[in-house]
Amino acid sequence: MKKRIVVVCPGRGSYTAETLGYIKNHKMPQLEFMNDIDHRRRSIGEPTISELDQAQKFSPSVHTKGEHASALIYASSYHDFMSIDRDQYEISAICGNSMGWYLALAFSGALDFSGAFQLIQTMGSMMKTEIIGGQIIYPVVDEEWQPDYERESRVLNLMEKVNREKIGEVYTSIWLGGYIVLGGDRSGLQYMLKNLPKSGDYPFQLINHAAFHTPLLFETARQAEQAIPQHFFSKPKVPLIDGRGVIWQPYSTDVEKLYEYTLGHQVYAPYDFTSSVTVALKEFMPDYLWLLGPGASLGGAIGQILVKNRWRGINNKNDFKEKSKEILMTS
Repeated sequence: MKKRIVVVCPGRGSYTAETLGYIKNHKMPQLEFMNDIDHRRRSIGEPTISELDQAQKFSPSVHTKGEHASALIYASSYHDFMSIDRDQYEISAICGNSMGWYLALAFSGALDFSGAFQLIQTMGSMMKTEIIGGQIIYPVVDEEWQPDYERESRVLNLMEKVNREKIGEVYTSIWLGGYIVLGGDRSGLQYMLKNLPKSGDYPFQLINHAAFHTPLLFETARQAEQAIPQHFFSKPKVPLIDGRGVIWQPYSTDVEKLYEYTLGHQVYAPYDFTSSVTVALKEFMPDYLWLLGPGASLGGAIGQILVKNRWRGINNKNDFKEKSKEILMTS
């Protein structure tokens, strides 16, 4: 009997110095796909994915730029997705974190090759000339991955103060397991970085990230709707779980609403990855969560979500370390 899996797609920041060469060294090369995406990149005057992936060394000023990082992550994840043995595993649903939503659309069949590239490349290039705001990340759990409600309240109260006193603008961007990602303008984020209590390396700002999933991107959403036509979208072939925890089923999906969510709410409102994975667990009861690469940067966040849900006896960080192979798979 096939094992049931929910596929989890990574977001921005997952292609790093440690994953340089991810595509080149992949156990299942996708030559036709790479020829296609390299040709598309070349035709718009961008370096090919092969060139970026096979670079001598990782360059943050190049590899983390939206117009390059988005397509690199897409190509890396595509290789992992295609390597899933369909004779052994049945894909019950697909979800993702932030940009991972675009990958989920592609892998579910809601976008074809051309539409997926257009969406991912266009959204990744929206701030090619100037990045709007930024993101910082901060933990809201303790060392054993238990909720720290006092710390969470401190973050939310400080954020409310920034907006109320017009110090700047800061909003919740992503609920990421045991972390909260904040998006805002420069003055707002600087205030948060200065005033949030230090917790190890946190808080820190994510390199080349904009204020994704916040009202600062209203205009970006409007531009996206003008650049991406609805006819790129179709009903998914497997269920999708979005950044609110809403399930889009193959037969009942309203394609117009899927399009509007993707280029509207998903762009300028908080992305709740925690809810997305929680819904995946409770509604689809998978044997495994299958985390696509590059890398496994979401592993900790997923572990924290499992702890929050007390999933299969995983009640703390140590439990996850001991049992992670029983629920979490990577390619």
